[in-house]
Amino acid sequence: MTIAQLDAVMAIEVSAYPFPWSRGNFIDSLAAGHPAWLLKDRTGGLLGYFVAMGGVEEVHLLNITVAPAAQRQGHARALMAALVEQARAGGARQLWLEVRLGNAVARAVYERLGFAQVGVRKNYYPAASSRREDAIVMSLLIAARKPLEAPDAEAGDALG
Repeated sequence: MTIAQLDAVMAIEVSAYPFPWSRGNFIDSLAAGHPAWLLKDRTGGLLGYFVAMGGVEEVHLLNITVAPAAQRQGHARALMAALVEQARAGGARQLWLEVRLGNAVARAVYERLGFAQVGVRKNYYPAASSRREDAIVMSLLIAARKPLEAPDAEAGDALG
C-alpha cells in the first residue's frame, strides 16, 4: 500500500465500517513502516487490504478489510494467510488482533483460522450513541503451525 492508493483504500474503509480508520491513520501507519498489503482482482480492482505492526517475535493486526461487495468469497482468508506467512518469514511466533465483541462473523473467521480468545479490552471501540464496545483480544501461535491455506483465488487475484 502506498499513499497514492489511499483513495481506493478509503473508499472501501468508509463503506465497510460505521467507524472507519481515518486517512491519517493509514498515513501514520505507512510512515511508521508498518506492513500494509493489498488484495487486487485480475483487473487491478481493490478487493481488500491489511495493516499490521511488527514487534519482537510478534505481529499485531491493526486493520483488515474486504470490500463489502467482495465479502464471503475467501478474500479475508487469503489476506490472513499472507499476513501469517509474512509474519513467519519475519521471525514472528505469535499474531495478535482485536475484534468487536458484536462482530460474530469476523470472530468465527478468526476461530476457524486457529485464533483463540485471550482477553477483553473494555470500551475499546467507538459505538453508536456515544457508547463504546468491548474488543475481544485473539492470538494465534504461528511458529510451529503449518501455513494457512488460502482458498483458490480467482485467476489473476494478487497480493502485494
